[in-house]
Amino acid sequence: MGDVSEILGLFDTAGERAVDRALAEYRAGRPVAIIEGGEALLALNVESLEAAVAVALDRLAPGRPRLVLPAARLRRLGLERTQPGVVSFPVPNAERAEMLALKIDGRIDAPVAPVVALDEAALELARLALVTPAVYAVPMAIEAVNGGVARVTAAELREYRASQVRATKIVGRAPVPLEFAAETEFVVFRGGEGLRDQVAIIVGKPDLSKPVAIRMHSACLTGDLFGSLKCDCGDQLRGTVQKMAESDGGILLYLDQEGRGNGIANKMRAYKLQSQGWDTYDADEVLGFGLDQRRFDFAAVMLKQLGVTSVRVMTNNPEKIGALKAAGLEVVADNRAYGRPTAENIRYLASKRDRAGHFIDFDAMVAHAPVNG
Repeated sequence: MGDVSEILGLFDTAGERAVDRALAEYRAGRPVAIIEGGEALLALNVESLEAAVAVALDRLAPGRPRLVLPAARLRRLGLERTQPGVVSFPVPNAERAEMLALKIDGRIDAPVAPVVALDEAALELARLALVTPAVYAVPMAIEAVNGGVARVTAAELREYRASQVRATKIVGRAPVPLEFAAETEFVVFRGGEGLRDQVAIIVGKPDLSKPVAIRMHSACLTGDLFGSLKCDCGDQLRGTVQKMAESDGGILLYLDQEGRGNGIANKMRAYKLQSQGWDTYDADEVLGFGLDQRRFDFAAVMLKQLGVTSVRVMTNNPEKIGALKAAGLEVVADNRAYGRPTAENIRYLASKRDRAGHFIDFDAMVAHAPVNG
């Protein structure tokens, strides 16, 4: 007779399952053991580090816990850094960890050492889990890792994103008529970035033998659904679909990468900082994030599975154009995706233009902006 592991092997690899379980545990605020060679690191989301937890973790490895911080956060703490680093915790101190990882006015208070492979893997776990990218880490002997704690190897974490791209597949499709685009089909994919499914919206009947108009649109709950004035995402979403419907059709990819890949909770934290006067990118850096955490390799896989080989991209973001070319798609043209400049989003749009190189022309936006009502 066989066992359950033989059945599980029909679905995915043991490594992918290990990462899935580790992500669920880490997001829930429980520690995860990361293994590399003969070493182990117990990683905890810094948001879950209370005083009693810090004391308990120190008992596992007295005087050895450390806080792993990304380069962006270290810069906000007053250091010129392009690489992540670690700060030692010789005595348990949850308040100090909160100050270094989360406080706006935090300042570095000790030497910062370079990270090792296990620290890098711990940061990748935090990024994949879409939580604060700072990890309270406790080095341990592998034989001490027990008690049902989730285990994952550093190699499995490093491979996970690529494995999700390879596993991207269509799981459902149906016609869904939309305002301004009555002939529309939704195709749902499982895989890629984020924690949910990805969607391709096929507008009209695009001729796949010719360059297809496409847009890669990262999910924006506030703008797409609620009409937030802080961004132009909702206008871009509906405007590109309408343009596709009025021309030869096209494909809009709706991607689960909220908040430039930071997740909805971190996006709201950044919005809070923006309300206090921070620039959109500076707000993200306070939280430990770089300019943009999104990836678009899985979007190219979605297009290829739909039979698309040549595209006309509707975007203001040069990174998207480069990602499609790197994935082997022919980009024959790129066109702008216009929204409305408002008093609330003008600084945000200017920051995207000036700091991330987006192709944003305010005069053109005003000329092409959709009209309300």
